[in-house]
Amino acid sequence: MSTSSPEAVKKLLENMQTDLRSLSMECKKKFPPVKEAAESGIVKIKTIAARNTEILAALKENSSEVVQPFLMGCGTKEPKITQLCLAAIQRLMSHEVVSEAAAGNIINMLWQLMENSLEELKLLQTVLVLLTTNTVVHDEVLSKAIVLCFRLHFTKDNITNNTAAATVRQVVTVVFERMVAEDERFKGIVEQPPPVQGNTNRRSVTTLRPSAKDAYMLFQDLCQLVNADAPYWLVGMTEMTRTFGLELLESVLNDFPGVFLQHQEFSFLLKERVCPLVIKLFSPNIKFRQGSCSAASPAPVEKPYFPICMRLLRVVSVLIKHFYSLLVTECEIFLSLLVKFLDGEKPQWLRAVAVESVHRLCVQPHLLRSFCQSYDMKQHSTKVFRDIVNALGSFIQSLFITPNVGNVSAVGAPTGGSGSGPPGTAQGGPGPGGVSGNLTTQAAFEYRGTWIPLMTVSVQGSAKATYLEMLDKVEPPSIPEGYAMSVAFSALLDLVRGITTMIERELATEEAAAAESREAQPGKEWQPPAGAHLVWEEMVSACWCGLLAALSLLLDASTDETATENILKAELTMASLCGRLGLVTPRDAFITAICKASLPPHYALTVLSSNAANLSSKAYSIQGHSVQIISPSSESHQQVVAVGQPLGAQPQGTVVLTAKNIQCMRTLLNLAHCHGAVLGTSWQLVLATLQHLVWILGLKPSVGGALKPGRAVEGPSTVLTTAVMTDLPVISNILSRLFESSQYLDDVSLHHLINALCSLSVEAMEMAYGNNKEPSLFAVAKLLETGLVNMDRIEILWRPLTGHLLEVCQHPNSRMREWGAEALTALIKAGLDYKHEPPLGQNQRLQLLLLNPLKELSNVLHADIRQKQLESVLQILQSQGDSLGPGWPLVLGVIGAIRNDQGESLIRTAFQCLQLVVTDFLPTMPCTCLQIVVNVAGSFGLQNQELNISLTSIGLLWNISDYFFQRGETITKELERDEEAQVKQARERGETLNRPFHPAPPFDCLWLCLYAKLGELCVDPRPAVRKSAGQTLFSTIAAHGTLLQQPTWHIVVWKVLFHLLDCVRKSSTTADKEKIESGGGNILIHHSRDTAEKQWAETWVLTLAGVARIFNTRQYFLQQLGDFFEAWEVLLNHIQSAALSKNNEVSLAALKSFQEILQIVTPVKDSDRAGDALAAIGVPPVLIDPLSASGPGRPLVRSDSLVERLTRYNGAELQAPPPGEESALEDLALWWSAWNTWYRTGTDSTRPPSGQTEKLSFIPSQPFLTALIQIFPALYQHIKGNFSMEDLKKLGVILHGAVSVPISSDASPFILPSYTEAVLTSLQEVVLTSLDVLQKAICVGPENLQVMYPAIFEQLLLFVEFSCKPPQYGRMETKHVANAKYNQAEWVALNYVPFAERSLEVVVDLYHKTACHKAVINAKVLQSIIKTLRMPLGLKYACPSESTWKLAVSSLLKVLSIGLPVARQHSSSGKFDTMWPELANAFEDFLFTRSSPPDNLSIQEFQKNEAIDVEVVQLISTEILPFANFIPKDFVGQVMAMLNKGSIHSQSPSFTEAEIDVRMREGFSKVCFETLLQFSFSNKASTPQEGYISRMALSVLLKRSQDVLQRYVEDERLSGRCPLPRQQVTEIIFVLKAISTLMDSLKKTQPENVDDSTWAQVIALYPTLVECITCSSSEVSSALKEALGPFKDFMQPPMTRLVQNGDS
Repeated sequence: MSTSSPEAVKKLLENMQTDLRSLSMECKKKFPPVKEAAESGIVKIKTIAARNTEILAALKENSSEVVQPFLMGCGTKEPKITQLCLAAIQRLMSHEVVSEAAAGNIINMLWQLMENSLEELKLLQTVLVLLTTNTVVHDEVLSKAIVLCFRLHFTKDNITNNTAAATVRQVVTVVFERMVAEDERFKGIVEQPPPVQGNTNRRSVTTLRPSAKDAYMLFQDLCQLVNADAPYWLVGMTEMTRTFGLELLESVLNDFPGVFLQHQEFSFLLKERVCPLVIKLFSPNIKFRQGSCSAASPAPVEKPYFPICMRLLRVVSVLIKHFYSLLVTECEIFLSLLVKFLDGEKPQWLRAVAVESVHRLCVQPHLLRSFCQSYDMKQHSTKVFRDIVNALGSFIQSLFITPNVGNVSAVGAPTGGSGSGPPGTAQGGPGPGGVSGNLTTQAAFEYRGTWIPLMTVSVQGSAKATYLEMLDKVEPPSIPEGYAMSVAFSALLDLVRGITTMIERELATEEAAAAESREAQPGKEWQPPAGAHLVWEEMVSACWCGLLAALSLLLDASTDETATENILKAELTMASLCGRLGLVTPRDAFITAICKASLPPHYALTVLSSNAANLSSKAYSIQGHSVQIISPSSESHQQVVAVGQPLGAQPQGTVVLTAKNIQCMRTLLNLAHCHGAVLGTSWQLVLATLQHLVWILGLKPSVGGALKPGRAVEGPSTVLTTAVMTDLPVISNILSRLFESSQYLDDVSLHHLINALCSLSVEAMEMAYGNNKEPSLFAVAKLLETGLVNMDRIEILWRPLTGHLLEVCQHPNSRMREWGAEALTALIKAGLDYKHEPPLGQNQRLQLLLLNPLKELSNVLHADIRQKQLESVLQILQSQGDSLGPGWPLVLGVIGAIRNDQGESLIRTAFQCLQLVVTDFLPTMPCTCLQIVVNVAGSFGLQNQELNISLTSIGLLWNISDYFFQRGETITKELERDEEAQVKQARERGETLNRPFHPAPPFDCLWLCLYAKLGELCVDPRPAVRKSAGQTLFSTIAAHGTLLQQPTWHIVVWKVLFHLLDCVRKSSTTADKEKIESGGGNILIHHSRDTAEKQWAETWVLTLAGVARIFNTRQYFLQQLGDFFEAWEVLLNHIQSAALSKNNEVSLAALKSFQEILQIVTPVKDSDRAGDALAAIGVPPVLIDPLSASGPGRPLVRSDSLVERLTRYNGAELQAPPPGEESALEDLALWWSAWNTWYRTGTDSTRPPSGQTEKLSFIPSQPFLTALIQIFPALYQHIKGNFSMEDLKKLGVILHGAVSVPISSDASPFILPSYTEAVLTSLQEVVLTSLDVLQKAICVGPENLQVMYPAIFEQLLLFVEFSCKPPQYGRMETKHVANAKYNQAEWVALNYVPFAERSLEVVVDLYHKTACHKAVINAKVLQSIIKTLRMPLGLKYACPSESTWKLAVSSLLKVLSIGLPVARQHSSSGKFDTMWPELANAFEDFLFTRSSPPDNLSIQEFQKNEAIDVEVVQLISTEILPFANFIPKDFVGQVMAMLNKGSIHSQSPSFTEAEIDVRMREGFSKVCFETLLQFSFSNKASTPQEGYISRMALSVLLKRSQDVLQRYVEDERLSGRCPLPRQQVTEIIFVLKAISTLMDSLKKTQPENVDDSTWAQVIALYPTLVECITCSSSEVSSALKEALGPFKDFMQPPMTRLVQNGDS
C-alpha cells in the first residue's frame, strides 16, 4: 500500500493524532508547554485534514508547525518521551511530509540529543530515514547530519559504533545516489561547458548542481580526512580513522564510477587527491624488506600496517578497474607497486593480498588488453602486462624454490614450523620423511621435496579474495600454507582463460564480418582492421613466456588430476590461440610443453629437446629474478599406470607412464583433434610424441590404420594397469577421430599434417634399418587414416602420400614394408571406390593418378609387397573392373610385371588376376589394351615357376583369340579409329607411327601379336608348354585365319610360321642327349621322352605338322601370294631336314607332313567324316581331329557355333577355292620341287653307312621308310609326264636301299612277323606297290616308256635274290632274327623270303604280260630271270625257307612255258643263245642238289618234293626235247646226261630202312628212265649220236646192276649168319628197284626202240637175281620180289616154236 493512498493518509492522520495525544498525556504533569503544543497540534491536524483535499502537500507546507510538538518533546530529554517523538518524526519522514525548514530543525534537535549522548541508535535511524526518504536536506544541513553520524561512530559503545559506521556508509551512498538521480533528470539538457577550473578555491564548485555539489564536498573531505587534514565541509568532526576513510573512498569509487568519469570536477579530484594519497600511503610497504636490519638505515623504517595496506590495495583495484582510462600514468605506478609486492622479500601477508589483487586484475581480460595497449605497445614504457604475468610466474617459482622461512611477524605460524616439507599433522599428508609413493588425499603441488597443498580459493573466473576482505583484522593474519600458491594458480588460469576467450570471440566476429563481406562483394578481398591483430599478438607475445614457465612448473608439480587438467587446458588454449594468430614460436613452445609432459621424464625425443633448447636460451628476468623454463623433476608422486619400451633404434630399458602422462596425452590428442588447423609445422611435435606414447602403450595398427592394443612383439613386454587398459580403446578411438577430423582442415594444414607424418615415418624407417625389431608403424597407419578420410580432395595430397608409402614398401624390415603396402593398397582401393565428383570415368587424370602407385609397386623387389599389390589388383578388378577404362594399361602392366625370381605364389596370384580379366573384362576394356592382354598372357606362359600356369595361360590365349573372333567387327572399328587418331598425332609431331607389324591393319596386328606370342611359347624350354602352345597356335590360325587380310598372311607365313620352324629346328638339333632323371618325386618320364632331344623332337613334329596343315588347308589362298614357290621350297627344305634328322619320331612325322602338303590323304574312316561339313565352308578338318582339338590346356572348340560363326562373319570374304581345283597343285614346278626333296631325303636316309660302323650310327626306322616310299606313287602321278630312265634309276637305288635297312632288335617283335609266317612288312608292300604303279603307268603309257621294263625286271630280280642272300646294309653286322636277343641293341635282318617270293610272283606276272616286248627280248630278261632263279633252285633244301625253292620251280615252269616259245621263235636271232646254258645249269643245280633234305622231313613231304622234280622232268620232255632241232645241241646233250644221271637211283645214306623205298626217289628215277628211254628209243629221226647216248647209258646201268648183285650174293654166302653192312643192303635194294623201274620202262617203250644187245643184258640179269633168293634180309627179299615180277613178260614160248607150229 503506497504512502499517498487515501487509506494511508487516513491512517497517518489517525496515527499522528494518537501520537500527539500520547505526548500530551506523558507531558501533562512535568512538561505542560509540551502538552499544550501537542493538543494544539491535534487541532492543527484536524483543521488541515478538514480544509484541504491534498492533505499530504498541506501537511508538508505546515510541517514546521506539525513537527514542533515532537521537537519539544525531544527537548525534554526524557527517554520515554524522546522515543515516542522520534518514532512520530520518523513516521512523518517516511510519508515525505517534512519540508526543508522542518528538516533543518529536526537535525538541530538530533545534534543536541547526540551531544547529550541520548538515544544514539534512534538518532542514527532517524538520520537515515530522513536522508533516504527525500532530498530536502542539502548543504550545511546535510553535512551536519553526516558529521553527526561520524561522531556517533566514535562513541564508547561498540554497538553504536558499528551501527554508525553502517549508517555513514549508507549516507555516503545516498549522497552519491542523489547525484546520479539528478544527472538522470538533466540528461537530455545540453549545458554550457563549464569554464576550466583552476586549483584556486577548491570549495567553490559553482558549476555543479546541488546534489553533485554535496557529493563533491563529501568526497573531497573524505580525502582530506584520510590524509589527516581538516575537512572543508564536514564541520564538527572530532576524530576519524584512516582505515574507515579508505573503506568509504573505496566504496564510493567502486559504486559510482560514472560520477567520476562524467564530471571533470570529480576526475580532477581522483587525479589530484586520491592517487597521490594512495601513493603516499603505500610508501612504508614499498620500502620495507622482510628481515632487513633496521640499524643500517638512517631513519627507522615504518613497518607496513596490514589494515591500511590491504585497504589501499582494494582502492587500487577499484581505481584500476574503473578509472584506468583516466589514470593511465597513475595505474602504471600502481601496477608496478603490485608487482613489487609479490616479491619474495615482502611479508607473507603482503604477498598474499598482492596476489589476490593481481587475481582481481586477471579476471578482467579487457582491462589487461588496455594495459597491453597503453604500456607494452608504447615505446619507452614499462611492459606492465608482461611484468604482471612474469611476476605471477616468478612468484609461483619462488614458492617452490624458497620455502617460506619466514613471516616472523606473522602470528600463529603453522604448527609444523616452517620448513621445506609439508606440515606433518596439519594437512594429514606425509611428513618430511613420508614415502613419496603414497597418494596424498589432498590436491597439492610437489616439486623437489617442496609440498604445497592446493585449496579452492574462488570459483573459476571470479576473484573472490580472502585477505582483502579481512576488514576487521588489525594484525596481519597467518596465511595458511598453499594459499598464495592456490590464488596465484587461479590467477594464472583465469588470465589464460580470459585472454583466450576474449581474443577468440573477437576473432570469430572478425571472421563472420569477413564472410559477410565476401557474400556482399565476392570479388573484393576483405581487409581486417590491423590494430586488433597487433594488440592480440602483443598480448600473447608479452605473456607466453611467463605463462609457459609457470604452467610447465605447475604441470610437473601437480599431483591432482583436476589441477593437471586445468593446467593442460590452459596450455592447450594458449597453443591454439598462438596457432590462430600465426605465432609459431609460442605455439610450438606450448605444444612442446604438453608433449614433454606426456612422455616419461628424461625421455629422449630429439624433436622436443631441440625445441626446448631454443626456449631455455631465452630466460626472462623479472626484477632481478630470472624465470627459467624448469625441466621436469624426475621423482614424482604420480601413480604409475603403464610400463613399456621406449621407441628407439637401440633397445633400452623400460620406461614408465604415469596417469598424468596419459592425461597429458589426452590433451595432446584433444589439441590435435580440435585445433589441427592451426598446428602447422608443430604437427611434427604432436605426432612424434603420440607415436612414442602409442609405442610405449603397445598399440599396433589394424585395418584402416586404426590403432588397437596389441601384444608387444619383443623385449620386456609392456605392462599395463587395468586403469589404462580401459583407457586404451578410448585413446585409440580418439587417435582415430583425430585423423578423421583432418577432413575439416584446410589444404595447407592438411599438407602440414601429411608432411609431419611423412617425416615421422622417415625417422621410424631409419630406426628400423639394420634390425628386425618391431618398427613403429604409427606414422604409416595414420597416413592411411588421413588419406582415407580426405578422399574428396585426394588429388592434393596423393603424390606426397603415396610417394612416401612407396618408399616404406621398399624397407628391408618386413613388418614396416607390410604396413606400407597395406596402407598404399588400402588407399588405392578406397580411392577407386570413392564416389568422386566428377566420377572417375570422366576424370581420367585422377584415375591414372590413383592407379599409378600400384604400378610403381612393381619395382619393389620384396615378394610380400608384390603379393599385397597383386591381391589388391584382384580386389580392384572384382569391384571396379568394369569402370577401369584408361586405367587398364596400368593394371595390366602390374599383372604382367612378373619375373622368374619371384616365386610361385606371386605368379599364381597375378595369374588369377589375369584369368579374371580374360574371363570377365575383355569387352569392357579399350581395344587398344587387347594387345597388352596378349603380351601379359604370353609372359605368364613364359614364366618357369609354375608349369600349370604356363599351360593355363596358353588356354587363355586361345580364349582371347576366340574373343577376337567373336567381336571382330567392333574391335576392328575401334582400332581403326584409334589408329587414325594416332597417325594424325604422329603427323602433327612430324614423326612416323611406329608399331609392330606396321603395314598390316591394326586388327591383323592384334592377331599377329597373338601368333607371335604363341610362337615364342612354342620354343619354351618346357615340353608341355611347347606342345600346348603349338597346338593352340595352329588351331587359332586354322580357326580364325580367314579373318586376316591377304598381305597379313605373308607375314604369318614368313615371320611367324617359318621363323618358328627355324627356331624349333635349331633347338632340336642342338638339344641335349643326356637322359633326364625322372622329374620331382612321383613323375615318371616315359623312355620316349627321357632326353631333351626327344622332347624337342615332339615339338618339331607338332610344329612341322601344324605348318604343313596350314599349307594344305589354305593352299588355294596361299598360292595367290606372290612368293608361294619360295615358301613351298622353304617348307620342303624344313620337311627334308626333319626327315633326315636322326630321330625316328621327327623323321616319320616329317614324311606325314610331306604327304599332307602333297594332299596324299589317307582314306577317311566314317568316324572322321564329321570334318566334311566344315571343310565345305573352308574350315580345316583339323579342328575336329580328336588329337589336336582337346590337347592339354585347351578348351574344346565348339564346332556347332563355329559353323554358324563362320557363315555369319564376313561370309563374302571366305575365300573358298573354285570347285575342281581343290587339290590340284597346278604348278609342275612345285611337284618337281617335291620330287627333288623326296629323292634327296630317300637317298640320304637309305644310304648305308660307310666304313666301319659304330654302334651309334643311325638307322632309319621301318615306319619311316614305309612312309617315305608311300609318298612316291602319289608323287609319281604328277610327274610321270617327265619321269625319265634316269629318275627310275634314282628310284631303284632308293627302293633297294630302303628294303636293305635292318631293324633294331628291340623293335623287331613289333614289325617282324614271326619267322614262320610268310607275311610282308608294310615297307616291302609299299616298295612293290611303287613298282606296280610304275609298270602300270608304262603299260598304258606311250611306246617310249617301255624301255623301262627291263629296269623294273632288274629291280624285282634283285629283290628275288634276297630270298637266299639277304642284302647287306653297309658293313653292318646283322643277326638272324631267331638269334637276336630282344633286349640288346643288335640289328636284325628282316625276313626277306616273303618279299622275295612276292617279287618273284610279280616278275612272273609281269613277264607273262611283257614276254614278247622288244625291250624285254633285247634286254635278255628271260636269261636274267633264270639266272636269278638258279640260286634258290640250286640251294633247294639249303634255302632259308622251303617255300622259296618251290616257288622258284613253279615260277621257272611258268616263265619257261611263256618264254620258251618266244625263245624258239627268236632262235635265229641269237638273242637267246646265252640263255640255254643258264637253263641247263639251273636244271642241273635243282635236280641234283647238293643239299640234303632235312632229317625231319615226313614221307608225305618227300613224296610231294619228288613230284616237283618229276614236274621239271616232264617239262623237259614236253617243252624242250620235242623241239630239239630249234635248240642248241650242247643243251640237248646236257639234258640227256641229266636224265641219265637221274635214272640211276641216288640215295641219301641217312634213311632208315623203313623209309628207304620211299626216299630212293623211285618215281623220279622212273620218270627219268621213261623220258630217257622214250627219247632214246622213240625217235628214229634223231641223229644216230643221240641214240648212241641212250644206249650207252642203258648198258652202263645194266652192267653196274650185274656187278652189285653178284658181289652181294658172294658176301651173303661168306658172311653166314652175320648180317651184311647196312650200306650194302641199301645198295642192293636200290639196284633191285632200278631193275624193276627199267623193266617198267622197257615195257612202256615201243619194242622197236630197244635194240637186241639191251635185251640180252636184261635177260642176263635174271640168273643173278635168282641167286639172291637165298638172302636173309627181308627188305632185300621184298625188293627182289618186285624186281623178279616183271620178268614174267619175258616168259613166253620161243619164237621158233611158234613159227614152226605156224608152219606146220
